[in-house]
Amino acid sequence: MPELPEVETVRQGLLKRALRRRLAAVEVYHPQVIAGQASEFAQNLAGRRIESVTRKGKVLALELVGKNGATPCYLMVRLGMTGQLTVVPQEMPLEPHTHVRMPFEKSGAEIRYRDPRRFGRLRYCSREQLDQVFASLGPDAPEITPEDFFRSMKGRRGAIKGWLLNQRILSGLGNIYADEALFEAGIHPLAQPGRLAQTAARRLYRAVKKVLARAVALQGTSFRDYIDIEGQPGNFQPRLKVYQRTGEPCRRCGRAIRRIVVCGRSSHFCPKCQPRTHHLTAASPVRAARQRLPRRKSAGL
Repeated sequence: MPELPEVETVRQGLLKRALRRRLAAVEVYHPQVIAGQASEFAQNLAGRRIESVTRKGKVLALELVGKNGATPCYLMVRLGMTGQLTVVPQEMPLEPHTHVRMPFEKSGAEIRYRDPRRFGRLRYCSREQLDQVFASLGPDAPEITPEDFFRSMKGRRGAIKGWLLNQRILSGLGNIYADEALFEAGIHPLAQPGRLAQTAARRLYRAVKKVLARAVALQGTSFRDYIDIEGQPGNFQPRLKVYQRTGEPCRRCGRAIRRIVVCGRSSHFCPKCQPRTHHLTAASPVRAARQRLPRRKSAGL
């Protein structure tokens, strides 16, 4: 599933290939990928110029301006599991599962949306509606401050892997980069956020930023369906340390990578580099003392 690096790569590609271009028409071949009425979607977008392309988490938004001072609107894109957004020559034959075409005026090129599993969605919306969607998401992972990152961990139970995947807390991370960031920080996926030592929390904060920056620089990760705006796969897959490497030797210590299920998702980790307990906060003195005391036997009556 495309995560922040893949969506950011698509955004950067649109800035190069689609900015300031006007949509001559919008053709919808499969209404299921459109949120709302497909006819209204096509009618509202046709004739508008792409003014900017923004992103928060895994959500992409194209600002579209009309003629004669019309109020700007937005094309919101969620790629889902297999969505692909490309800019190609209009004469290129349509690939199977191409559901939307948006040719540019006086260009010979067009935007195409292809989605074999049709889990992605394209939506026409106002600025207020876009703001509501963005407001429902946590801070964008590359932009979150250390203070907000650490504050959101306090008192949190459950697995740290699930915490990283919660888009209302931290937007943009998915299964791939959560696994990679936890490995980079040396933290077990079942550790509890609220029990991490300060040093471990700082390592994780830096690891999230580092892993995402690397992945964006290499145009994301491709396993099957993800491609960039030019139709090219990402280049980060050879750099993966743990994700989908079950049974393979750890690139750091040589131990076999293990897979467990956390919050219903596959999680990959190195049992030596990511031990379960060494990064946790120490128990309180009272609790520790109680743990050391021998259990008293009940007196018989």
